Amino acid sequence: MNDPQHYLPVLNAGRWYAQLPPDFAQALLKMAKVRTLQAGEALFLRDSPPCGLYAVVSGSIRISGQSGRGDDAREALLVVLPPPQWFGEITVFDGATRTHHAHAAEPSTLLQVPQAELLAWLHEHPQHWRDLAVLMADKLRLAFLTMEEQTVLSAPLRLARRLVGMAEGYGVQSGKGGTRRVLAVTQQELALMIGVSRQTTNQILKELEAQGILRVQRGGMEIVDLPRLRAMSQ
Repeated sequence: MNDPQHYLPVLNAGRWYAQLPPDFAQALLKMAKVRTLQAGEALFLRDSPPCGLYAVVSGSIRISGQSGRGDDAREALLVVLPPPQWFGEITVFDGATRTHHAHAAEPSTLLQVPQAELLAWLHEHPQHWRDLAVLMADKLRLAFLTMEEQTVLSAPLRLARRLVGMAEGYGVQSGKGGTRRVLAVTQQELALMIGVSRQTTNQILKELEAQGILRVQRGGMEIVDLPRLRAMSQ
């Protein structure tokens, strides 16, 4: 579907978009262009120029970085973004280059609001800069919580919270949408996100699978009992 209006129900399932003033919400949809990516395809890379604001409407997007060079290079996977996540707002504010890589974790569809068009609209409607700032504030809250969890929580608890966050869209749901039970995330990716070895991640997942809470699949996993997983993450 090349008509952004087709994805309005998905967008309205997200808390940020659903709470936008109608004129801003309609303007974003009017400016948006539909983008499709195959699994593994890059949306943008670190240090690439700003290209606007994005919304995931199907599939999922991996946000990652890299430290070191050559054979010593190591990937740092920050998050896998499901629908209806919006992202890319930092470069709208500062006009600087991208801070991380963005790749499709699976075949994905996004809406892109081009940088120049969005800035021109905000110049004419400056009262809506605050609405865009709310999106960035949500990300900052999540980043602080993640930093705290990495410091004080055990690996099983961090993993459970990360899976619940992915299933529930990291708290962006408006209450109108459901949850994702099938997650396109591998054991290696989970290990990178919570900062433990793949072996430790595998052991934790096997224990959850033995309890009937989730089912590990090729290239992902299915959450079978989300209420129990949510209870474990408390």
